[in-house]
Amino acid sequence: MGLETLLSRLDKVRAGNAVGRWNACCPAHQDRSPSLTIRLEDDGRILLHCFAGCEPDAVLSAIGLQFSDLFPEPLTREFLPRIPAPFSPLDALKCLTAESSIVAIAASDIVNGKPLDAQDLDRVATAAGRIATALEVIHG
Repeated sequence: MGLETLLSRLDKVRAGNAVGRWNACCPAHQDRSPSLTIRLEDDGRILLHCFAGCEPDAVLSAIGLQFSDLFPEPLTREFLPRIPAPFSPLDALKCLTAESSIVAIAASDIVNGKPLDAQDLDRVATAAGRIATALEVIHG
């Protein structure tokens, strides 16, 4: 559904005070002067607001539309822009090696009855976070 379809189903449509904005009579109540605003966002979403207080679902229902009609088609993975990862998979594997060593040392200390102090616990938590990030990089 496009913006044109929405606007064609409304009465007394006129351009608003800014680009991408319109005013119209709200189809969900007896509206003699435009109280419905329509705004087209940069990402393709269409926003509605009735100053008389009608809920967006009532406005849409009155003209035979649904919420999904206000949003552009969702992008599938193949059409999403490729954003380069901040690290290469090789860097991620190197990180996994180093950080898993930290976790292994801490585990060994715990098994041998040596308690971990606050600094050690913080370092293990950092290692766990870095391992999770590395896995995300590798997984893509």
